[in-house]
Amino acid sequence: MSTPAKPSAETDSPVSDTARPAGAVTDRLVQANTRYGEKFTDPGMDARPVLQVAVVACMDARLDLHAALGLELGDCHTIRNAGGVVTDDVIRSLTISQRALGTRSVVLIHHTNCGLESITEEFRQELEHEVGQRPVWAVEAYKDADQDVRQSMQRVRTSPFLLHKDDIRGFVFDVTTGLLREIDPA
Repeated sequence: MSTPAKPSAETDSPVSDTARPAGAVTDRLVQANTRYGEKFTDPGMDARPVLQVAVVACMDARLDLHAALGLELGDCHTIRNAGGVVTDDVIRSLTISQRALGTRSVVLIHHTNCGLESITEEFRQELEHEVGQRPVWAVEAYKDADQDVRQSMQRVRTSPFLLHKDDIRGFVFDVTTGLLREIDPA
């Protein structure tokens, strides 16, 4: 189920986050799941991706990875986070994906106009001042998506935990054209 980016005749008028009743969006999602479940049939597959590929991408709502990559249910593992950067937790997920569930290829996808390009590591200090505790995680902000894809590819290639490092490719998705641009790892 997708939510329109702009209100239409079929949707409610826009409501500010402060005016929205608590749980309203979650209630809508649960109702959609109920409708989904009424038509659902077990596809009879296990957790091993058919294409033996793991895709690491940004969590940005503008990226419909399955549609953009021509993927179907069960084709891949999808690991998403802010920026699509390779963090320790991404390495954890890729390690499980490869060692326990048979993936062999890794596709890394950043995108144009990413929110991580507009913030800095100072975000952590701002949080510390606000809540009294500095996060233990890095923001992983960047100014150059191409260079950050290269860094992410290098982190995957040098991880001692991953078995399969011969098919690691990185891309930048253009949010205005829907096209991928491959990044040379050099």
